[in-house]
Amino acid sequence: MAIELLCRKIGMTRVFQDDGSCVPVTVLEAGPNTVVQQKTEEKDGYSALQLGFGERRRATLSKPRLGHFDKAGVAAKRFLYESRVDADTVAAHEVGSEIKADIFEAGQKVDVVGTSRGRGTAGTVKRHNFKIKRKTHGTHEGFRLPGAIGAGAYPGKVLKGQGMFGHMGDERVTMRNLEVVRVDAEKNLLLVRGGVPGHPDGLVRVRTAVAPR
Repeated sequence: MAIELLCRKIGMTRVFQDDGSCVPVTVLEAGPNTVVQQKTEEKDGYSALQLGFGERRRATLSKPRLGHFDKAGVAAKRFLYESRVDADTVAAHEVGSEIKADIFEAGQKVDVVGTSRGRGTAGTVKRHNFKIKRKTHGTHEGFRLPGAIGAGAYPGKVLKGQGMFGHMGDERVTMRNLEVVRVDAEKNLLLVRGGVPGHPDGLVRVRTAVAPR
């Protein structure tokens, strides 16, 4: 189990490789992440690191949350997330230490987990890629309607999973096996090939690819 680093999506740009090829990349501010708490098998029943990312004013936090940060001796953080790791990784990172972008390297395959952009209520054409009806004689105003949803005489009901209009986006999305094009350790930036879910300034998590290929 690898550390899932909390990152902020800055936006997209492009970089040019040595062979002159143009590569679209997403720029991620990869920390630094501060270790706020250690979870161990003996005390908690599992091994994990609680990571904090982003600054936050103390006046906006509750007293229990402030006490949690004061006990760890770290500044108040905007985001907290537990990363499940093995016992050796927990022992290697003390409370208060920082984990930066240099845990990744160029050419490495990673998984990026984020929340997709919310699109509100969408119809079947936009949400499920239904075809638009032919605009010919006999077809009137319902060019983008889904049509009949029944299954006929048998089984005589609407089948589960039938594509319908409804809420689109704003859900967890995992992009697998993205390539790390460049790592800027000084500025804590990761440049990942292609797009990642979420809007600019959104929170994403980056980890070593679970099933690299």
